[in-house]
Amino acid sequence: MLFIIIHQTYELWFKQILHELHIVCEIFKQPNIQNNAPDIYNSVHRLKRVCSILEVAVSQMGVLETMTPLDFLDFRDLLRPASGFQSIQFKMIEATLGLAYDDRFGKSYYLSQLTQGDIDKVKEAESQKSLLTLINKWLERMPFIKNKSYWDEETEDSLFWKKYRKAYANSLSEAEQHNLAVFDKLFINDGEYPSERRFSLDANRNALFIMLYRDYPLMHLPYELLNTLLETDEMLAMWRHRHIHMVQRTIGKRVGTGGSSGAEYLRSAAENHYVFKEIAELTSFLLPRNLLPKLPQQLVQDLGYTK
Repeated sequence: MLFIIIHQTYELWFKQILHELHIVCEIFKQPNIQNNAPDIYNSVHRLKRVCSILEVAVSQMGVLETMTPLDFLDFRDLLRPASGFQSIQFKMIEATLGLAYDDRFGKSYYLSQLTQGDIDKVKEAESQKSLLTLINKWLERMPFIKNKSYWDEETEDSLFWKKYRKAYANSLSEAEQHNLAVFDKLFINDGEYPSERRFSLDANRNALFIMLYRDYPLMHLPYELLNTLLETDEMLAMWRHRHIHMVQRTIGKRVGTGGSSGAEYLRSAAENHYVFKEIAELTSFLLPRNLLPKLPQQLVQDLGYTK
């Protein structure tokens, strides 16, 4: 009874998460989101709700852990071949956020436990524009770095990043000098930008700009949005790791009821299934506020409340 109720409860929470994510995706499918519109706030609010639900999901694992390994063995064989792999809603959540099929660990096993009808549902979710893709497009449209009216030179974006590179290089210790080559690939040398990254060059630059100048009023909500995406990734990781420890505690190194390697599979998936890791990596390139390049006065005004 406990085992069934816990998993039914998870599926209800997953349904709510999908509901919230679909609303956020519809917001970012718009060709343009006005700065004075409530859309960004509503998106942040709903994503924070997703994080709160995932926090409950993590703590809910403690209720399941009141069932001892011997308790579970009393009925474990009756579950075969059922397993957590049959939760199509969790796969749909991952796909909706932006976990691409090619980035999944254990792709050969990923859909093996599903009926054709459920496979079709997951494939449909994967065929839609993910939140990661939509956030990339939204970041690309941010005008502040590329707006020529703010800068003195024609190569306005190069001007800012050259100034930032100099300040960043001066901040690095001897042991951190290798970071400069990575910085150049991601922000300076357009032709070296890694093709495997999910964020484009412009989106990557604008995401860092938001993180650097988050104190300006117009950057508050965009920063909260990026930060909440990272929190969503973190809560999913915490849920996966709590699941790993629960499985190890309950069945040790036994094979899962669905035929996977059990805890070992879960551990590998947890390490590979971060969706917004490219945002998380940007913290390597932050500078203290006192070292940030000063922005043009007109841009400062446009990022504030007064004109």
